Amino acid sequence: MFGKLLPREGNFFELFNQHADHIVEGARAFMAMIENYTDLPERERQAAAVDVAERQADKVTAEVNRLLHKTFITPLDREQIHGLINAMDDILDLLQDATETMTLYDVRRMTEETLRLGELSARCCERVQHVVTLLPRISEPSAAEAAIKTCEEIDHLESDADRVMRAAMSKLFREEPDTRELIKLKAIYEMLESITDRCEDVANLIEGIVLENS
Repeated sequence: MFGKLLPREGNFFELFNQHADHIVEGARAFMAMIENYTDLPERERQAAAVDVAERQADKVTAEVNRLLHKTFITPLDREQIHGLINAMDDILDLLQDATETMTLYDVRRMTEETLRLGELSARCCERVQHVVTLLPRISEPSAAEAAIKTCEEIDHLESDADRVMRAAMSKLFREEPDTRELIKLKAIYEMLESITDRCEDVANLIEGIVLENS
C-alpha cells in the first residue's frame, strides 16, 4: 500500500534526451571552434558555447540523480540509469577539457589530424543522441534493432578514431621538430580519441539495456 503512494517512473527518458541534446550542442560548438581556430572572437564564442552545454548537462545529471532517490519504480534498473547518465556526462566533460586544454597550452594551429578526430568525435556524439531517443521504445523489436545498429556505428567510429590517432602519433613523432608542440598535440589527440571511447562506453551500456529489456 505504501509503495503505491510513492512516485513511479519519473521522466528519466526525457532527461536522457535533454542531456544528449547538450552533448551534441557541445560537440558542434567544439567543431565550430577548431574549424575557425584562427578567428579569435569566433573561437572564444564557440569555446563559451561548449562551457554552457557542459554546465546545462551537469544540471540534468544532478536532476537524474535526485530523481533516482525519490522515485519508487524506475523504467530501467537503477544502476543502469546511474551508469548511463554518468557515462554521458563524461563525454561533455572531455569536450570541455579539450577546449580548455587548447587555451591553456596556447595551441596556435589546428592540424588535419585534430580536425579529423574532432569530426569523428562529433559524429559519435550525434549517434549517441540518436540511440538515446530509442530508449523509451526499447522493448519494441524495431527500436531494439535500431539501437543495436546505432551502437555498432558508434563502435566503428571509435575504431576509426583509434586508427586516426595511431597515424597522427606516428606522423607527430616523425615530423614535429618542436618538442613543446609535440607535447601539446599529443595531449590533444589523446583527449579527442578519449571522447569516442566515452561514446563507446554509452553504446555498451545501451546494448546491455537492450539485451535485458527487449
